[in-house]
Amino acid sequence: MRLFSVTLLLLLLSVPACFGQIIDKGESVPNYHPITAGGRFNWFRTSSVGPVSLLLAGPISAGLGTAVDRPKEYGTHWDGFGKRYGMRLTGITTGNAMEASLGSLWGEDPRYFRSPDRQFGSRVKYIIKTKFLAPHRDGSWHPAYARFAGNVGNNFLSNTWRADSESGAGDAAIRCLWGVTNRMAGQAFAEFWPDVKKLIFKH
Repeated sequence: MRLFSVTLLLLLLSVPACFGQIIDKGESVPNYHPITAGGRFNWFRTSSVGPVSLLLAGPISAGLGTAVDRPKEYGTHWDGFGKRYGMRLTGITTGNAMEASLGSLWGEDPRYFRSPDRQFGSRVKYIIKTKFLAPHRDGSWHPAYARFAGNVGNNFLSNTWRADSESGAGDAAIRCLWGVTNRMAGQAFAEFWPDVKKLIFKH
């Protein structure tokens, strides 16, 4: 299990660099404006305790964990649901704090920018690519090292306060992988929800 977790961790950490090698050097965010200190804090606040996090992602994550009784120490009742909800909130808040603070050192922007291309297939590719890349101060894309440091850092650090059944190195490595997919799902929501909302509330 230890070898598996180390291998998975190394693969995760190498992904941003791999994507960075295939960036078109002329590619950048259109009409980009660098993020300010206040903007960075607003991103941290919204991503951690905004409506989508508190009212959508949080209940879904805690509900699924309660349904499958993982971790088993929490049980399949409302108290267990609350503990799982709080554990998720603690983890994403820690990870977002790491991403925002580390990224400020070299100008990595944590915000998601919607694709300038409106075609569905191109937007899906954009979502996948920008999970591993982030704009810097000049708007050009670079490997999102702060994002992955926050993901890995919070998942391994949280082993110190998690239930025993999910506090191993292998468990943390698996959570890192889920962190990648969850962030990608969040970006897909940010990309497509404005269009869906227009269709729903067009009247």
